Amino acid sequence: MTYSYLKVDHVAKSFSRSGSTTEVLTDVDLAIEKGQFVSIIGHSGCGKSTLLNLIAGLTPVTFGAILLEDREVNSPGPDRAIVFQNHSLLPWLTVYGNVRLAVDKVFGGTKSRAERHRWCMHNLDLVQMSHAKDKRPSEISGGMKQRVGLARALAMEPKVLLLDEPFGALDALTRAHLQDSVMRIHATLGNTVIMITHDVDEAVLLSDRIVMMTNGPAARIGEVLEVPLARPRQRLELAADPAYIHSREMVLKFLYERHRFVEAA
Repeated sequence: MTYSYLKVDHVAKSFSRSGSTTEVLTDVDLAIEKGQFVSIIGHSGCGKSTLLNLIAGLTPVTFGAILLEDREVNSPGPDRAIVFQNHSLLPWLTVYGNVRLAVDKVFGGTKSRAERHRWCMHNLDLVQMSHAKDKRPSEISGGMKQRVGLARALAMEPKVLLLDEPFGALDALTRAHLQDSVMRIHATLGNTVIMITHDVDEAVLLSDRIVMMTNGPAARIGEVLEVPLARPRQRLELAADPAYIHSREMVLKFLYERHRFVEAA
């Protein structure tokens, strides 16, 4: 087996309940290199979130293995930070407090109190939220909450950042601004990102590779599309770019074919 930064090695996942077993994923094989931005796309029920949970260590694999820097993933850890569609902020803590909680947990034994404070503020600056550090989640917008969730995840300095439809609940303009922020942060940090999305344009805009899943149950990787677009990317310029248009068409064609299979079933 060749070395990859993150390796999903012939992974299968099934769930058993009341004597019956449902196979959600089968023979998922994927290698991700350090610094890549990879999107996972597919119809509802294709196991996208299950795959993300397996990489996060929230759920054990049934068969196969997930390796991060050649070490098996079998439990949650700060080397894999996840941002969910619902921001998951603690409502009784301030914006700063939500980030500080994660920083204290991860760096309590290695950074001084002053260093942890500076690190919290650095990450709030990255997502342009330092001005709201004393506000509570109920006092800020949905887009701002997602920025704070992103800052909290980045503050853990994870080896892999996992995004589970992070912009799905946002309006179109807020979504676009956050996509631009994620692109800017990825360019600055060079971090490894895996994102689940239903949005084809979002996948093409942000990704180096798009992993397209077949329909569930027993879903697997149908195709992996390399996105041949240079960085940095400007969304308005890409609208007429032949490589962007072709990549978008390839993903839409794959999803449309799978939709026909669903209708025929």
